[in-house]
Amino acid sequence: MPGHHARPGVDTPDHRGRTGLDRAGRGLDRNPDVVIRDVELTSQGWHVLRRTTFDYRRRDGRRVTQQRETYDRGNGAVVLPYDAERRRVLLTRQFRYPAYVNDHPDGMLVEAAAGLLDADDPQTAVRRESAEELGVVLGPLTHVLDAYMSPGSVTERLHFFAAPYTPADRTGAGGGVEEEGEDIEVLELPFAQALAMTHDGRISDGKTILLLQWAALDGPFAPVADEG
Repeated sequence: MPGHHARPGVDTPDHRGRTGLDRAGRGLDRNPDVVIRDVELTSQGWHVLRRTTFDYRRRDGRRVTQQRETYDRGNGAVVLPYDAERRRVLLTRQFRYPAYVNDHPDGMLVEAAAGLLDADDPQTAVRRESAEELGVVLGPLTHVLDAYMSPGSVTERLHFFAAPYTPADRTGAGGGVEEEGEDIEVLELPFAQALAMTHDGRISDGKTILLLQWAALDGPFAPVADEG
């Protein structure tokens, strides 16, 4: 077509070999109150930003046209490794620029090990991330829950797990993948200390707070019910 320029990520592969990124969402019909009208690709860096126009039927019956921008980074998985006998957990500390630019004192966040699924299933992904970031081989995985952590703008669904470990399972140094820019400190903390850090702000990462509170209420560190 005269005057038409091939658009990376739409008509031709972008730097990651992706095409048709503007098609995502166009076929959605699970909600009869929502009709997708257009999907624009606004950015195709490492992840993908889209602007979607849709008709929405309000509760009073009126139809309105709305636009929303969505950040698509794929889905992810997170895991809390715990040693119930020694009452310890394995966490990470690493620099997070988005937190640093939004009022975190130094951007060094204490977190549970996590990563994107990429082509793996959630269980494989958390075992991969635990080996890379923590240097630990996990025991049996417990699926805790799945959650959308920032549903107003980010499409990611995060799969939450917990798993036991022992000192003998710490077979590597951890630290992450240097070629991917990772520089991760491994923290083995008493569970009581980690939980206290969620109350005083030293742990301010949402996924980590959720897993530690689960561990205290329903998980390996929950109070034992009185059977008497």
